[in-house]
Amino acid sequence: MNEFDVIVLGGGPGGYIAAERLGHAKKRVLLVEADALGGTCLNVGCIPTKALLNAAKTYAHAKHGAKLGVNAGDISVDWPTMQKWKKQTVDTLVGGVGQAEKKAGVTVVKGHGTFDGPGKVTVDGTQYTGKHVILATGSVPVMPPIPGAKDNPKVVDSTGMLAIEEIPARLAVIGGGVIGLEFASLFAMLGSEVTVVEMLPEIVPFMDDELAAQLRKGLADVKFKLECKVTAIDGGTVKYVTLAGAEESVEADVVLMAVGRRPLVQGWGAENSGLEFSGKGIVVDDRMRTNLPNVWAVGDVTGRSLLAHAAYRMGEIAVANILDPEAHRRGEIMRWNTIPWAVYSAPEAAGIGLTEKQAAAAGYTVGKVTVPAYLSGRFVAEEGVKAPGACKLVYDADSLTVLGVHVLGSYASEMVWGASVVLETELSITDLRQVVFPHPTVSELIREAAWAAKI
Repeated sequence: MNEFDVIVLGGGPGGYIAAERLGHAKKRVLLVEADALGGTCLNVGCIPTKALLNAAKTYAHAKHGAKLGVNAGDISVDWPTMQKWKKQTVDTLVGGVGQAEKKAGVTVVKGHGTFDGPGKVTVDGTQYTGKHVILATGSVPVMPPIPGAKDNPKVVDSTGMLAIEEIPARLAVIGGGVIGLEFASLFAMLGSEVTVVEMLPEIVPFMDDELAAQLRKGLADVKFKLECKVTAIDGGTVKYVTLAGAEESVEADVVLMAVGRRPLVQGWGAENSGLEFSGKGIVVDDRMRTNLPNVWAVGDVTGRSLLAHAAYRMGEIAVANILDPEAHRRGEIMRWNTIPWAVYSAPEAAGIGLTEKQAAAAGYTVGKVTVPAYLSGRFVAEEGVKAPGACKLVYDADSLTVLGVHVLGSYASEMVWGASVVLETELSITDLRQVVFPHPTVSELIREAAWAAKI
């Protein structure tokens, strides 16, 4: 039987979470995935990079443990074993997604799916029909047309970087965004000589400028070439022009192209379906509806937020509104301004909401406060007084409502969810002062910042 209540095209975070939720709601669901369940995030993105980063951090901690009284002796990196750990982690979690879909009663079909218009999807010659279709085709790495980059065996994207057979002695990273920084941090900890070439004045362009500069300085083993435009790649030689017009270059054994990702809107039928989209992604509203009836889009393909956790929430929003057309009235809409982000480098960084510059551009009378991480007893006990770290709050100086929370340092990614609640509930600085944080924790920095604000 090829008839379903909902067909989900794409088994990444947004797609598989939507299918699972719908399955538990007793809907007949078809989940179509051309490759492995879990999409980019689970297979060649979030998860494998975190497995390798954790191994690298363990190595770095062991190398510098003597100052804490821990002498590790002669330690070394076993790259093949690290890769084995990465694969084991990915395989375990991919299997878990498959089991979750099975438990929810979702029918999973592996193959290339084509969207034929509202209610119709064809998979390798077999057409399926559904009352609703959720498009979750994801994104792909951007490969800019830099002369010498194409078909160059020394140039890889993030997927290729995860599969290299040995740690490069010299690594050049083109792009100082999240992907570039995580790989730069990873291989710098493992002993590679790393250079990041970034066209903009600062790394991580969506990050608050003050903390972005601190993060860059915290990555002391990485060389940064800011405001430099790559003009050509010759083998492992990356040529670039500085802001002043000087022509320079860096030699590398591996060149990582990490200039971002783009929504995958070609190759699966969008062009001939009447779907409204552009190179920036499929157009959706705050309920994840497209311009076509009963056709929804979630995750990276929308271009709204290329983050796995954003895709999860988009999938849940779509499901809520499929199950109940009035769900939006009880708040089941996508709130784009409360999506947190994180960079899992060493040190970590995370944030949510407006930066100081964005708040000023939005017309707020901006209040701001930044406190150093050494105000946290746990941070000092684990990292030391001189380790890079800070917490910055951005708020409306008139209403005292918190507009943004930005954190640099250990556990930043684990505490930013609390900041999400702060913004979702529109807490003020005075409200935040009343929240009791466990002691000693690094998260207390948020409380310290609230009390340091001059209000």
